[in-house]
Amino acid sequence: MILTWPIALAVLFAALLHASWNALVKSGTDKAMDTAVMNLIGGAMAVPVVLVAGLPSAAAWPWLLGSAAIHVVYYALLTAAYRHGELALTYPLMRGVAPLLVALVSVAAFAEPLSTAGWTGVLGVCAGVLVLGLSRHGLESGRAVALALANAVVIAGYTVVDAHGVRASGTAAGYVATLFVLNAVPFGAVVLARRGWRPLAEHAVRRGPLTALGAAASLGSYGIALWAMTRAPVASVAALRETSVLFAALIGAWQLQERFTPRRALGTAAIVAGVAALRLG
Repeated sequence: MILTWPIALAVLFAALLHASWNALVKSGTDKAMDTAVMNLIGGAMAVPVVLVAGLPSAAAWPWLLGSAAIHVVYYALLTAAYRHGELALTYPLMRGVAPLLVALVSVAAFAEPLSTAGWTGVLGVCAGVLVLGLSRHGLESGRAVALALANAVVIAGYTVVDAHGVRASGTAAGYVATLFVLNAVPFGAVVLARRGWRPLAEHAVRRGPLTALGAAASLGSYGIALWAMTRAPVASVAALRETSVLFAALIGAWQLQERFTPRRALGTAAIVAGVAALRLG
């Protein structure tokens, strides 16, 4: 398996989609509600895909169920991190540490050792991502940093689980769509139990169009990433997907009035160099 340019460009587009839905969650005043509604809409969107693509094979179901359980923790930590810190701080920390963890276990998990150029690319992307996220503000936001780093471990966990699952599934589209159907209920049920039907319904009406866009972006982003993992090394795809942090920084500066500083420009340059090394690897 190699990371070709068509696959790389597809993953870069997935990164843009991923940054977009995260910015949507961050921009809302009720992040847990946004995430719950987005999951429910995403699950509804995924049902027709399951009907067309079919269910994944039996071998994929243990991975699917494990991933669904991990994603409940992921969404809980995600919304908590966004309550306590800026998108430009928390998002890079979550996404920058995870691919390095994936790369460290990929040799044993997938028998896919990285070349020198591949490791250079992974480290370059991770370093750039962390440069984008680390700041003096981070020292003042210990809780946000702790939540983001904890979620990085969770992200690495579901990435490895889903990479195994999609390769065993026989249908990448069916695997991803089934996962979104499974993910639709648990986090929504937690929010429903805490907040009740009426607030959830009112929020869905008020934020429905935006959360529908976020759900479509989330489904497309993860679908492309998992499809790419069936055709290229998992560590390379995982690292390349985290270029979403670059898009998040640009979105944060443009839409959320977060500053794009020289430090963030340096991080951007490191990410671009890392992407080039990944492709060469």
